Amino acid sequence: MPENTSTAFLLPGQGGFDGAALRRADATHPQVRRVFERLDAETEKLFSRRISDLVLGPGESDLRDLLARDSWMSQVAIYGAGLAAHEILTDHGVRPDVLAGHSLGEITALVAAGAFSVEDGVRIVAQRVAVIERHDGIDGRMVALSAGADRVRMLLGLLDEPLLAVATENHDEQTVVSGPDAVLDQVTAIAAQLGIGAIEIDAPFPFHTPALAPAAPEFEAYVRTLEQHPLRGRVYSPILQRHYEPGEPLAGRLADHFVQPVRFGAAVRRLHGDGVTTFVEAGGRPALSKLVARLTRGSDVRSLATLALDDGDRLALDSTLRDLRAAGLADPGPEGSGLAELLAPSVPSDVFDAYWKAHGHEVRERIRTDLRAFGGGEEQPQPEQRREPEQAEKPESEPERAPAPAASAPANAALDRDEVFAELRTLYAQALEYPEEVFEAGVQLEAELGVDSVKQVELLSRVSQRYGLPPREADFRLDPYNTLDTIADFVIAELDRLAERQPVG
Repeated sequence: MPENTSTAFLLPGQGGFDGAALRRADATHPQVRRVFERLDAETEKLFSRRISDLVLGPGESDLRDLLARDSWMSQVAIYGAGLAAHEILTDHGVRPDVLAGHSLGEITALVAAGAFSVEDGVRIVAQRVAVIERHDGIDGRMVALSAGADRVRMLLGLLDEPLLAVATENHDEQTVVSGPDAVLDQVTAIAAQLGIGAIEIDAPFPFHTPALAPAAPEFEAYVRTLEQHPLRGRVYSPILQRHYEPGEPLAGRLADHFVQPVRFGAAVRRLHGDGVTTFVEAGGRPALSKLVARLTRGSDVRSLATLALDDGDRLALDSTLRDLRAAGLADPGPEGSGLAELLAPSVPSDVFDAYWKAHGHEVRERIRTDLRAFGGGEEQPQPEQRREPEQAEKPESEPERAPAPAASAPANAALDRDEVFAELRTLYAQALEYPEEVFEAGVQLEAELGVDSVKQVELLSRVSQRYGLPPREADFRLDPYNTLDTIADFVIAELDRLAERQPVG
């Protein structure tokens, strides 16, 4: 990351879903389908419906369609879109220094930071809906008023309604109020007389209001039953107005969200004051990125959207990735490295880009494997040679000898397993930019730490190079090696096999 630059991902809440943009992203970014397939497994269990059929299947589905059908659909769709955008960005090498969620988006942010699994995140979002429905929280709504929080509080004071509250302070001229339907009718009527604009929020319930207090204990009790993991990065809460602490119990904090307001404007100013100059909205619609632009007007802040369509009906994510590459905050794309022109000059660039996003990791791994087999990590042969000279002199019946282990870890050395585990923990922590302490014995790389199979393959290749292990067989299965314990055992076993093949003395 360039010096003096800091990046924040913003995870949206209510209203943070754009069905058309999500479908556009799904056509060229395989991460969208991968995330929603993980969500499908849970929504099928909970609701006998696949969320991907609703948002990525035949026919268009926008946020209001989902709200009209069933409350859980909109909430899981917003959650899934945020996770998909986060995964796309990180797969392109963008590394946020901090995550911040807006209302529901705090759940997404905590999942993205590893506090809960993706599947448990679905359960939390679904339970949030269920407990509110069981406690009659459905009879209310949210309205955005074009006035500052102080003025809005004075307006609400005229009505003396205990269930009416300021839900969100977005900026100095936009405040969201939440409460019962009948009372909000009075609020909008008074606001109209005062020349204050009012816009309905696309939300199923009146979030962040005392009306939801009866539902909070049941929700907290449920979240306590789920396994909480160490955070892999910093998460800032616009509700708590602070960063979550390492190891902080989250069930009570998430239950507090039912009644506490979101002070988004203050959060953006705090993060900007801490040095954040790039805000990326990881989710649908460009609402938060527009708020950031307004809150930081006149500064050097870069505010970018992802799963939204711009004025030219183009996916904002594509221009955002270009901007991040230009700023040195993302890995160079295939178009930047000239691969399309080199490998497929007659193929349209968007087709090549989509192919590379789906299969580039497989191509890179195949090249690395072939190069190791071709050169053995030693001096490269001349272009016309297909095999190393000593291989050409072998009888065809002689089995191929595995390359010798690296000098730093000779095969006949008696390596201590704890030493190997410690080395692996350091290697994985540095590669993933996680604290070493999260790699505890038995921690699942994908289910608990969110390391997908593509990244695991890449890291196993690094491990093989580090210990001088031969290329893996074509039918090598990744499944058994999803913890550092099993990878350490794999390394020891492979080194023992190599030692048995080498002459003694």
